[in-house]
Order: sequence, then C-alpha cells, then structure tokens
Amino acid sequence: MGIAWVFPGQGSQKIGMAEAVLELPGAQQRFEQASALLGRDLLAICAGTADGSSEGEPSDLNDTRNTQPALFVIESLLADGLKAQVRTAQVVAGHSLGELVALHVAGVFDFATGLALMKTRSTLMAAAGGGAMTAVMGFDRGELEALVAATDGVVIANDNSSAQVVLSGSPEAVAAVSGQLQCKRAIPLAVNGAFHSPFMADAAAAFAAELEAVPFADAAIPVLSNTDPTPETSGPALKARLIHQMTTGVRWRETMEQFSALGISTAVEIGPGAVLSGLIKRSCDGITTAQIGGGADLGLGIGL
Repeated sequence: MGIAWVFPGQGSQKIGMAEAVLELPGAQQRFEQASALLGRDLLAICAGTADGSSEGEPSDLNDTRNTQPALFVIESLLADGLKAQVRTAQVVAGHSLGELVALHVAGVFDFATGLALMKTRSTLMAAAGGGAMTAVMGFDRGELEALVAATDGVVIANDNSSAQVVLSGSPEAVAAVSGQLQCKRAIPLAVNGAFHSPFMADAAAAFAAELEAVPFADAAIPVLSNTDPTPETSGPALKARLIHQMTTGVRWRETMEQFSALGISTAVEIGPGAVLSGLIKRSCDGITTAQIGGGADLGLGIGL
C-alpha cells in the first residue's frame, strides 16, 4: 500500500514554528537565503520578534508576503529530512502554496527556484487586495452551489471536504452567501484578498509570465495538482496546471478521493499543524495519518 506526502498552505503558520526545524541540516542557510531574497529577517518574523516599522517592511508572520516563503522553507526542510532517511512517497500533493513545495520535493525545480517563485507569488497575491474569504462548515452542497451560482462576485475557492469549503470574492458577495446559507459555522478568514478566485486574474497573468522562463523538469514522484487532482509527472503539464491555480479553486476533496483510488494507506502531513490530516481522517476511511512538524518527528534530537 502506498504513502502520500501532503503539504499544508496558508493558515497553518504559527509563531515559533521555525524552532522545530533549526536543528535540521541546512536550516540556518536556507533561512539566510530566504531573508536575503526577501530583504527582511524571515527567522525573526517566524519567531514574532521582527520589527519592520522603521523600514516599512512587513514584519507580521500572517502577512502573505511572509507566510508563503516561511512555510516553503520549513516544509522543504522537513521533506529533505525524510529523504535523507531514504524515505519516499508514491504521490505528493499540496494545498494552495503547498503545491509548490510538492513540486520541489518531486524534483520539478530546485529550492532556489521554488523560493523565488514563492516570493513572486506571495507579493502578487498580497497586492491583489480588496476581497474576502470565509470558511463554511456543515451545509447542504446543493443549497451552497445554488447560492453561489445566483450571486455575482463569489466562488468556491477551496473545496476542502464534503463538509467544509471556503468562499472567495467581494466582501459583499461572500457575506451575502454565507449569511443566507444554512450551515453550522461560517468563519471569515484573516487574509489579504480573494485568493483562488477571478479576483486574482491580474496576479495570475503576472505569475504566468514569470513561470514562462522557468524550466520544469519531469517529476520523479507523481503530483496531484490543485486544478487537476490526477497523477501527473510531465513538467510542462504541471506548469500548465500551476499557471491556473491562482484563479481556480483548490480541489482538495477530489484529491482525497484520489488517495483512495490510488491505494494510499498512509498520508503524512509535512509542515506545521494538522489541518490536512484532520480533513483526511474525517473523509478517508482506511487511511492512516501522521504529522512531521519538526526535527523531533524525524527522530532527531536537539543539537544532533
């Protein structure tokens, strides 16, 4: 039976999350490389001790421009730790920004390339402000889809499971749908914009132009993409899928269905938190989950 490695996206970050990976080989160098590229101290931002007010630089970990590069560094370090133990997966997948980690781990591009792409992606997405996102849980899917279809300016951005989705669009449209929908909970998300929606069209076009010049190698491990959660190894095909990711929804419910179809028995969430593990536990009978959130989870002691 197979193993899937899954990489979480924005929302999994937490202050202090870098401490758990600093003992891993190359950790300091990768944070220094990221800080040099960003022009601010990413390790201090992860620790919650950065002060960018004097230079006008974003110093909050929850700022998209910091969140995405920070998670990319941490998740790639943890995946490399697994590889160093001669572990591998039969398939990889990532939620939103986690897809770029999955592509890197599958050998499509190296760390420096992925970090540069993450900087561009996060900057473009942060600049495309003005929208809103709300998570809704415990709803009738038919009612939800009818409300979305009847309301201009809102889409289902993240189809996370049969019982949880995220709406994205204009603040008015998102509030209208979540207010009318009969659901257990509706939680507005603290994000910079209407991610994974048509509101990201300009950002997506700029990101696509950046991607054109970046070579994508064929993947050594099949990747399930957010826009098409079927196994793919072709570099050009994976690039084409990534180009559309900003404006289309994250099809995580279908990704989990693929795990079952592919005979996956264990899903390992690589990164802080257990958001994806929780979704898999509630949605996939017979699939065991595990979390790798720091060096200790890899069997490494502090200082080793």
